[in-house]
Amino acid sequence: MIQRNQISQAAGAVTASRATVDVQTRVINQVYTWMTLGLALTATVGYYAAESQMLRNLIFSNGFVMIGLIIAQLGIVVGLSAGINRLSGSAATGLFILYSALTGLTFSVIFMVYTYSSIASTFFVTSGTFAAMSVFGHTTKRDLTKLGSIAFMALIGIILASLVNMFMQNSMLELGISVIGVLLFTGLTAYDAQRIKEMAATVSDGESEAKVSVMGALSLYLNFINLFLMLLRFLGVSRND
Repeated sequence: MIQRNQISQAAGAVTASRATVDVQTRVINQVYTWMTLGLALTATVGYYAAESQMLRNLIFSNGFVMIGLIIAQLGIVVGLSAGINRLSGSAATGLFILYSALTGLTFSVIFMVYTYSSIASTFFVTSGTFAAMSVFGHTTKRDLTKLGSIAFMALIGIILASLVNMFMQNSMLELGISVIGVLLFTGLTAYDAQRIKEMAATVSDGESEAKVSVMGALSLYLNFINLFLMLLRFLGVSRND
């Protein structure tokens, strides 16, 4: 009887462990699915806005419209980050979709400034780099927490340097910001991939599963977008060249 009880307990532990792994895998798959859908929506909206004379006039003829779009994007990110515990899974998902669409409107300028071929090639380079660092983040046994802390401090430095360079217009400073930016968002991708894996292991119900999926997708989406923008400064070819 004791042996049978021990076997039953062991079988139950294996089943629970397998269920946890299954949930973790499902959440991670959802994260990357939502991130991919967000990127696809951003690219589609950006391309359509760049090709539409009406939308170009609406967005770029009045500076307040562009400022309003940027403020709305920042508001959504802050709202999601600060209020994720109070939001439902469907509300968080809706805000992520809205953010992706608004980003597409502001990114329409990219399709107007750079050639489509250079945008496509930069996208593929970004995708390869992003995929490699995501795999590293998911598989490495190293704790990347320290890397995340360093990257966060570097991010603050880049933001401050970018604000200063808006007035200085220094080409060397801009080059330095771009180089550091590529390294920064490459490192953040690995860090966030590991963090998302750990978060996915703590999911306890369907509602928290949806929230973790959306927040994970948003983190990776932002890393991809920023890495793409930094690389575009090196690889992008202007339509005027």
